[in-house]
Order: sequence, then C-alpha cells, then structure tokens
Amino acid sequence: MARTIKVEIKRQNTPDAAPVTEKFEIPYRPGMNITSLLGEVAMNPVTCEGKPSTPVTYDSNCLEEICGSCAMLINGKAMMACSALVDKLQGGDENKTITLAPLSKFPVVRDLAVDRSVLFENLKKVKAWVPIDGSYDLGAGPKQAPQIQEQRYPLSNCISCTICMEVCPQFNDATGFVGAASIAQAKLFNLDPGGSVLKEDRLRALAGDGGVQECGFAQNCVQACPKGLPLTEAISDMGRDVFVQQVKDFFRR
Repeated sequence: MARTIKVEIKRQNTPDAAPVTEKFEIPYRPGMNITSLLGEVAMNPVTCEGKPSTPVTYDSNCLEEICGSCAMLINGKAMMACSALVDKLQGGDENKTITLAPLSKFPVVRDLAVDRSVLFENLKKVKAWVPIDGSYDLGAGPKQAPQIQEQRYPLSNCISCTICMEVCPQFNDATGFVGAASIAQAKLFNLDPGGSVLKEDRLRALAGDGGVQECGFAQNCVQACPKGLPLTEAISDMGRDVFVQQVKDFFRR
C-alpha cells in the first residue's frame, strides 16, 4: 500500500465557535513540509471518516521562513509550518500522527490563523522604528562601527513570528509583558545612529508596566526562536539600560 500521512487538525470556524478536531490521511511525498501537507488537504478536504470538509485556514506568505506568518503548534510545539518537515516530525515512525493547532496565546481568527496584532501594538509602545522628517532624500546616513553592525545584524533577522511570545511563561494577560521580540527590537533601534534619538523614550516604555522587569529569564524564547536571535542577551542588556535610565531620571527631578 502507498504510504500516507495521518494528521489531526484543531479547527474553529469563528472566534467564538467551539473548537473541533478533524483527522485527515494524506498521500506521502518525499520532502513534504506542513505547508504542502495543508495544500493536499485543501485539494481534497475529506476527513478519514469520509466526511466532506473545507480547506484549512492558516497564514502563510513567503514559504521560506522569512515572513513569519505560518507559525502554529505542530505536535504541541510552536514551529514554522514552512520549515517543519514531515519526515523529521514523524521521526522514522511512519504511523505517527502529526497534530496541528493554532498558537495558544493569541485570539483565534479561524482554524490555524490567529490575531497577532498584540506584537505590533507592543512594537509601537517601544517605538521600534527610525524616525525621519519626511520621504525626501535625507542623504547618506551616519556610519556604523563594524562592532555595532555585528550586534545589530542578528536582531534585524526577527521575522515577527511571535513564537518567542507563545513559549514565554511570562507572556499572558496578567503581566501584559511586551515579549522578547519587542525588547530585542528596542535594542536594535537604540543601537542605530538614527534611531537612538528615541532611546530614552524606549527605555522609559520598557520601565513601565509589562516592561523588561516582567521577564523571568526562563530562556524558552532563545531556544524556540527559528532565526536563532540572541534574545536573552538583548533582554539582559536592555534591563541594564533601563535601570541606568531610571537612575538618570531620578536625579533629573
């Protein structure tokens, strides 16, 4: 018999609907990832029980681990669907069922698609951008030392996937923690010669509720980050800078 892949998908038609689990059996192809598996479901949305269903809703764009949109829980672990390979997930056990579910710490839109706008609201809080006066040509920017470039480059690889927030025990409604990604981006723009004009504003934002003091250094974020960002190092550095800024503000009163 031809090899097949069994997959269980947690589905939800609307944000308020009760979740259900549907099981599918998909023809196996070498080199399949979760994105291609979901594509097979879309072409033939019939469950293992022979019940007609619908294509699974999920976010995706680049299909090469750059856009960060296809993050979901795969076998209970937060991963990118485009880089999660079926063979690796099954670990040599062809009968192992793959489970898919939406990220658990964000409101479900439908099926595997969630609303991650909280990340972008947090990026606004820490002013994670380089301010400019307008769209006209501002000329050559200030030079950066190679040492600063080496610190900034890894942080610039953040793809806003929110996996670091999903795995963080401190990221919840009770703490309002902004998450590792926002703190790392604050460090990225504080190191930028143009972005540093907002450095004090960013540090004061991170000194407030939900700021860097909420981090418990569980280090789940740095282990789960698909791009290998130095998140715990960024949090530690920003914690130091926030403290120094608070001392400066105290003596300025």
